Amino acid sequence: MRLTMAKVYYLHNLLAFVLLSVCSADRVLSIRFTNQISQDSVKDQPNRPLKLAVFALGSFWRSEAAFGCHNGVVRTTVGYAGGSKTNPEYRSLGDHAESIQVEYDPKLINFRQLLDVFWSSHDYTQEDGQGPDVGDQYRSIIFTNGTQESRLAAVSKEREQIKSKGKIVTTEIKQLGTFYPAEPEHQKFELRREEFLLQLIGKLSEEEFQKSSLASKLNGYAAELCPPNIQKQIEKKIEGLRKGWPLLKEV
Repeated sequence: MRLTMAKVYYLHNLLAFVLLSVCSADRVLSIRFTNQISQDSVKDQPNRPLKLAVFALGSFWRSEAAFGCHNGVVRTTVGYAGGSKTNPEYRSLGDHAESIQVEYDPKLINFRQLLDVFWSSHDYTQEDGQGPDVGDQYRSIIFTNGTQESRLAAVSKEREQIKSKGKIVTTEIKQLGTFYPAEPEHQKFELRREEFLLQLIGKLSEEEFQKSSLASKLNGYAAELCPPNIQKQIEKKIEGLRKGWPLLKEV
């Protein structure tokens, strides 16, 4: 079907004004229209007390998606950490590990809960790899920032060692040095492959896309790694939008 410029303009603006908010099981998930694109950023909320956590747990494409849907996680960024090479790149990362930086609201989720997501999202008994991804860059690491986080990480590792039934927990606990954000094409990798979901966000610059809280949530949904209740809630809303916009099947 051939669309007129007016229809394309209307459709683009309709999609660009969608805002999807995913909350905990005790809250509702809503998609609503606003007068402007509403993205959850530090710049928009300067008084919001956010914290950072960094983990390495295999390929950062999947790792990022594992964290994005959790209530209290504001945004996620993939990158490189744990090594000595300055300004690493995907094809030349030296001794760094593929890592995920999680920006979160400590009033809604704490470091101990993020550790639970970390442990449940990979095989921490596999040395230097995850599944078919083998190599030092895929090793398991908890990066800490201060004594309290180091203590929490050590206690959680001991707990997992007890549960591992004789297998060695290979996870390292390291003080966080420099986190180097990865190239744009690696950010929100699962979401970038879903054209319909990208349309729901609207036309964003690369910087806006990478900083988008909405994109972090939808990245987790695209990979089917959201907590089951949230995955189902988003799916229900997405299906409703598909039925409401038949033009999308023909664009």
